Formats: sequence, C-alpha cells, structure tokens
Amino acid sequence: MSFEAEVAARVAANGTNATLQADAKGLIESSISAGYSYNFSWMGRPIIQYPQDIVAMQEIIWRVQPDLIVETGIAHGGSLIFSAAMLELNAACGGPADAKVLGLDIDIRAHNRSAIEAHPMFKRISMIEGSSISPEIIEQVRQAAAGKRSVLVCLDSNHTHAHVLAELEAYAPLVTVGSYCVVFDTIVEDLPEGLFPDRPWGPGDNPKTAVHEFLKTQHALFEIDRAVDNKLLVSVAPNGYLKRVA
Repeated sequence: MSFEAEVAARVAANGTNATLQADAKGLIESSISAGYSYNFSWMGRPIIQYPQDIVAMQEIIWRVQPDLIVETGIAHGGSLIFSAAMLELNAACGGPADAKVLGLDIDIRAHNRSAIEAHPMFKRISMIEGSSISPEIIEQVRQAAAGKRSVLVCLDSNHTHAHVLAELEAYAPLVTVGSYCVVFDTIVEDLPEGLFPDRPWGPGDNPKTAVHEFLKTQHALFEIDRAVDNKLLVSVAPNGYLKRVA
C-alpha cells in the first residue's frame, strides 16, 4: 500500500473512531473557552485560526493553485498574509505568477490596514471596505473574479445564519470546479448554548446552519469534503470545507 493510501485509510478510520471524536470535541470546547485560536500569528500578523485549519488551507491552496482567493473578514490581517504567502510560494514553484488575495471587511481599522499595507506580502493583496453582502461589494468581487482560472473563497465575517447564507449565495458561484468555498466557525453549532453571550450567533443560528440550508438547493454543485473533517478532528470549520464538484 502506498503512503497516500495509508493516509487515506487512517483519515477514513478517524470518522468512525468514537473515542478520538469525543476527545477532539472535548479539546475544542475547552480550547475555545480559553481563547486558544487567538494565540497564533502568521509572518507577524495575528491569524486567529486553529493550526489544524491553517495546515488544511495550505494543502488546499497547493492542490487548487488558485489565481484568486476571496476572503470575507479581515480583522488583523493574518489570514490575508497567510494566503498571500502561500500564493508567493506557489508562484516560486511554477504556479500562477500574478495570483492575488482580495479581502473584504465592513470595518478595516486604520492600524490593521497600515500593518497589512506595510507587510512584504501586501504586493499580492487588495482590500475592499464595506458589507460583504451589499450589492455593490458583490459586484466588485464578481468583476475581480471574471476570467480567473481557479478561484478559492473563504467566508469568515459575521457568523449569523442569514449573513453567511447571503455570502454563500453571492460568492460560492465564483468558486471554480475542484476548488473550495471554506466556511469558518461552523463549530458554533456544536458548542454549548450561551458560550458567546455578546454575539448575535449561537446554536441554531450560525455558519453551519447556513451551510446546510445552502446545500439543500446546491448539493449538485457543492459537497462537504468530509475527509478534511476526519483528518483535522480539531477544527473551527466542521462541515465547512465545501468542494465544488460540478
């Protein structure tokens, strides 16, 4: 058996390993309460992601070789810097030379904008300030994606059901076949009620419920890549790695 086949077999087995699944769930709950995802940075900028999801995104970017990555939600800019750095590595290895990252946020704070614009990876980054679900912003992104060979989308802004569903309806159609629309923080659905008392989202109203609603009508075009879930185990995006299959 090849190494790749061994990996695939182990990953598949993770999906039915009740003990491993329970241990992972316990770690997720305790680590979220401890603010674990806020402890990491990428090339000097806070990234606010779990290391497992960062590695998963690296694998996807290498496999998909996007010439455009669209990200909703910028915060401190670590994810934009990460994506730009991956595109820079891809280019150095023969991938798309002019690949870009386009970040959207309703409020790009001045100190974050300055730090992002001063970063060496900014040469591959563009940013748009405004609501990701406003018609004018959606149109700007559609224009940016026009003619691109491979488009990857990451949704990580407002985590309410309605907002994420609107983002999915707007941006998932831009994803090219074989690429992904990655919906972050689907984990909210699986967490205890009241864990985010100061936020408008929670169990029953979150990115995962939006994903499942979206797939009711788009299941012929997108499917949940459960191999990613089974591989990571500890992730903020269970059921959120949506692969475009048609």
